[in-house]
Amino acid sequence: MNTSVQDKLLKKAERYLGHLKGKRIAMLISGGVDSSVAMALLKHVGAEVKGYYLKIWLEDEIRFLGGDCPWEEDVKYVEKVSKELGCEFEIVPLQKEYFDKVVSYTINEVENGRTPNPDVMCNSRIKFGSFMDYVDEKDYDFVASGHYAWKNRAGSEMKMAPDLVKDQTYFLSYLGKEQLENLVFPIGCFEKEEVRILAEHFDLANQNRKDSQGICFLGKLKFRDFVEHYLGTRTGDILNYDTGEKLGEHDGFYFYTRGQRKGIRLGGGPWYVVEKDTDKNIVYVSKEYFDDDKPRDELSVSEFNWFDESQIGNLVGLDLKIRHGEQMYKITEASGDEDYVDVKINESDQGIAPGQFAVFYKDGVCMGAGVIQ
Repeated sequence: MNTSVQDKLLKKAERYLGHLKGKRIAMLISGGVDSSVAMALLKHVGAEVKGYYLKIWLEDEIRFLGGDCPWEEDVKYVEKVSKELGCEFEIVPLQKEYFDKVVSYTINEVENGRTPNPDVMCNSRIKFGSFMDYVDEKDYDFVASGHYAWKNRAGSEMKMAPDLVKDQTYFLSYLGKEQLENLVFPIGCFEKEEVRILAEHFDLANQNRKDSQGICFLGKLKFRDFVEHYLGTRTGDILNYDTGEKLGEHDGFYFYTRGQRKGIRLGGGPWYVVEKDTDKNIVYVSKEYFDDDKPRDELSVSEFNWFDESQIGNLVGLDLKIRHGEQMYKITEASGDEDYVDVKINESDQGIAPGQFAVFYKDGVCMGAGVIQ
């Protein structure tokens, strides 16, 4: 690897993190490359760092359903990286808190026909909720994590990371302002490729480890299997949304979400889920989902969480995300009050579903979020 490239990246880190020299930092470390490089950078700029691994895997459910629970492998990497960097680390068991605050939310949302986002709730309620409560009396200056988000030195302003594919501000949008003020994102100024280069520079034990995918508590378990474990199956009808004709049967409306195409198992398609009747256990599908007479450019949002309250009532012109990823829309119309707002966006999105988070941005800065109703 070209050492001049590594030197430039280290200089960049020093400009971004230099103010943390001598600060005491509780580092959330998962065993993955991102959090390991984040810890290495904090050590590089002279911070005092202790690593914490949060054990939230639902071992009994994973084992019962035949999934793979990799927390022991994670811990082995955490131990190796911590030793390489000269940091202590501690395992914090939070399975009960995770079930009570995240898994229960997920089950309840699915059962009510909504589309949950457990990762958003994990950040606000567990990683920077229960864990912050745990370390509250340990006199740390900051809590750090390996999220891709650009955080200013003070206050609660959070910008999108330079790597728009990896940017995780969507998942961090429901944090409280006080939580955000106490956070540091050491890799927030880097792109993923640069993080891999830094992992090689620090010669970390997990430098070639693949990124984890999916909801954090499920491991390699399929989300459908997880839902069936808690809600079982309920046979219901699949109806043609346009004609009312019965096309087939399903195992439960909660296995489907609006805009879904895969897994419907009907001939003559493609078919798309258009609507669900949770009381009658009916799933409505259509082949004309993308027709021009079915625009999906409006949504209603409530349950707001604002980092910048000045945006309340001033949503027109802001950018909007309704899922993690690069896709953003421009808000063209907005009406309502501080509790409930109807929004129109500049393009149609076929996957707008109740329960998803709508996250607001202005010039790349995360203004806050709400829940689609």
